Amino acid sequence: MKIQFNTDKTISGNEKDQHYFTSLIEEGLKNFESYITRIEVHLSDENGKKEGLNDMRCLLETRIEGRQPLAVSCQANTVEFAVSGAIDKLTASLETILGKIQDHQKTT
Repeated sequence: MKIQFNTDKTISGNEKDQHYFTSLIEEGLKNFESYITRIEVHLSDENGKKEGLNDMRCLLETRIEGRQPLAVSCQANTVEFAVSGAIDKLTASLETILGKIQDHQKTT
């Protein structure tokens, strides 16, 4: 599973943060890693340099082998909470999608 990071100009995408978020994503999605070929992480500050609530956004675009890309996003007060929330949403979506695939395979 390849993980690619993209940040807007207001968020620093340093190597330490990328390593931290990569390990967070890998841990959160370890049950699905055999199905996922690539994840693109898009981090942005919706308010730019202005302060605001829930202004950090994480979009996870996931490529599942043989399927259309799946995208989820989460906005929160910090980048960490936004990434964590997006991982939770992606996990729930993957459980639903892959569960349907497995159910379909059992009936055929």
